[in-house]
Amino acid sequence: MQGLDWVILGIYFAVLIGIGLWASTKRKKEGSLFLAEHSLRWHHIGFSMWGTNVGPSMLIASASAGFTTGIVSGNYAWYAFVFIALLAFVFAPRYLGANISTLPEFMGLRFGQSTRNILAWYTIVTVIISWLALTLFAGGVLIRQVFDIPMWSSALVLVIISAFFTMLGGLKAVAYTNVYQMILLIIVSLVLVIVGLDKIGGVQALVDKVPSDYWVMFKPNSDEAFPWLPILLGYPVMGVWFWCTDQSMVQPVLAAKDLREGQLGTNFTGWLKILDVALYILPGIICFALYGETLKNPDEAYLTMVENLFPVGMVGLVFAVLTACLVSTIGSALNALSTVFTMDVYVKNFKPGAPQWEINLVGRIVVVVGAVLAIVMTVAIDAIKGLNLFNVFQSVLGFIAPPMASVFLLGIFWRRTTTRAANFALTIGTIFCLGVGILYLWPPMWLTEWLTTSGIALPHFMMLSFYLFVILVVCMAIITLTDSKKTLYDIPAPIREKQSRLAVGLWIALAVVMVILYVIFN
Repeated sequence: MQGLDWVILGIYFAVLIGIGLWASTKRKKEGSLFLAEHSLRWHHIGFSMWGTNVGPSMLIASASAGFTTGIVSGNYAWYAFVFIALLAFVFAPRYLGANISTLPEFMGLRFGQSTRNILAWYTIVTVIISWLALTLFAGGVLIRQVFDIPMWSSALVLVIISAFFTMLGGLKAVAYTNVYQMILLIIVSLVLVIVGLDKIGGVQALVDKVPSDYWVMFKPNSDEAFPWLPILLGYPVMGVWFWCTDQSMVQPVLAAKDLREGQLGTNFTGWLKILDVALYILPGIICFALYGETLKNPDEAYLTMVENLFPVGMVGLVFAVLTACLVSTIGSALNALSTVFTMDVYVKNFKPGAPQWEINLVGRIVVVVGAVLAIVMTVAIDAIKGLNLFNVFQSVLGFIAPPMASVFLLGIFWRRTTTRAANFALTIGTIFCLGVGILYLWPPMWLTEWLTTSGIALPHFMMLSFYLFVILVVCMAIITLTDSKKTLYDIPAPIREKQSRLAVGLWIALAVVMVILYVIFN
């Protein structure tokens, strides 16, 4: 980082703060912080969902995957359009029709207060660990490498910036700044790809310099990293959880101006996900073609491209983009945490008649407390040596998907599903899935020996996720059918709005494009 890089970084922060302050003036004085007064348009929703999904760890991991395996990891981006469509046409109409602020509130309407309480604390813990602590840890590692400052200082700076927007303008400020940050991300990533292709000699030269299977989206089942069947069956479980039931991801849709804007916004997210391969994975493939013989650590692919291809000034812009990814994800997570605790715990259980000013005050206090907890957890994670806790936690959190996916899917599609069945999946089911995940990640000696002598190979973690989902669905069905003291709740009705022809047409167009892309890259 040289003088011009610092100037560029300073300009980025100045513009970011300016947009945040301007967006905050757009919020009504006594309006809610949490849902932007139901004013978000399609571009706010699309960029916010995409920005929440993008993080510095994703940029670095995607480039690393491109360096080692080609575009196959792009399945996690392109396959997502199916589940974003499920959100747009199945879940979002019911969420908006129920006029909810949080997904635990929706589950409370579907299964009763006990389910709402369980899911509220479930969401709070998940947001603090996954969205806040792990994102701060990943960002802190990156900032420490670049600026040589302690982890706690890195985390504190990131949290202060993100919390500033969340406390000042709520979701509206977060959404408006996300638009700016994601446009900047697209521009910088596109420039990196163009410069890399120019150095290689063009697209055809790149194709000639890397293995042919780098351009294949479906690998045979014998492939250890990306077998096609586990991805086909297992990713839907994680896709439903992540895109349809996670508060941080879905909150921009809950704040949509109307159903049309919500469906157009989710559609825009689907189009943006196509760019993931070109902007995040392709730089890793280009790095392999340029520096594959000398670069030993694939995780350094992204920064190697930046350091070798970008001039002074552009390096500062890249770190501005990485900071943008962090601020976007952390800001959305803080807003989700504040919304769930305030509405599902404080207002629902302690002060149902609280005025709006008090609700906003509690929300701001939760942002501060959540930020402090996240910093403490980040420093604690960093203090434990000899264990890659970031990868471990991310893997363990993958085993949370089956309970959430099973409860929401059966809750929407099977009216007879009972409260007892839902609560079983969210409590006992979660403990079971996490237990399986721990044994999968750290198998004890006796289990390893038994698997070896029996000749049994562990399934791919995606296939295991699918198996756990099936087990939970079967258990929920048995509990429902044998529950003699069940109280049936109605499934919340979809909002009464006419389907937008434009939204439907754009979703059909996206589906056609995705099919064509899969045909081309297979």
